[in-house]
Amino acid sequence: MDKTARYFDKWATIGRSEDMEIGHGLNVNKFLDSIDFDRKFSFLDIGCGNGWVVRKISHIPNCKQAIGIDKSKNMIEKAKMKRTSKKEKYFQVELESWKNTVKFDVVFSMESLYYSVPMEPALAKVYTILKPDGVFYCGTDFYSDNHLTTRWAKDMKIPMDLRSKSQWKKMFEKMGFTTRTKQVKDPTHKSKWKREYGTLFVIGKKQSVD
Repeated sequence: MDKTARYFDKWATIGRSEDMEIGHGLNVNKFLDSIDFDRKFSFLDIGCGNGWVVRKISHIPNCKQAIGIDKSKNMIEKAKMKRTSKKEKYFQVELESWKNTVKFDVVFSMESLYYSVPMEPALAKVYTILKPDGVFYCGTDFYSDNHLTTRWAKDMKIPMDLRSKSQWKKMFEKMGFTTRTKQVKDPTHKSKWKREYGTLFVIGKKQSVD
């Protein structure tokens, strides 16, 4: 087991998965609620933690299946215990080594991709498991423009790939995505970085096959 998986196994046992759900919930829910899921879709959450996003998405009528993966065994156990829909499935696996055969319409990740150092192999895997015209919604609070969060790597003492907003966008574009970004802020939050910078969402659409 790698260092990051051990770290989040511990977090799961001390209640930090619920803390993350609360801490990220406002901005993530605000972002997800802005998406028009107007057609049938399959959904994957990378680094799903206790499964809170998967549970939310599984209750959207057009959702056919919602899958969560996480390298932390304890997080996946929590997610399974909290399951609320037959549409939900959870797997303990590392993204890059996942031997999946299913392709997805929508892939989501919040505060997860940058634990793959460097991020390019993980992003390449996301690209391959998306259907043509599929979309990857990738959220991060850890980016160098948001200088008040850059200390996290030192505090947590686990590998983390720090990039700027423009570097995130260029990485997605180089991978072949049509890319845009969106920042979601919380203007009433006590933390300055949540008010002024907020969560960066990098949105990448895989091109359709002609």
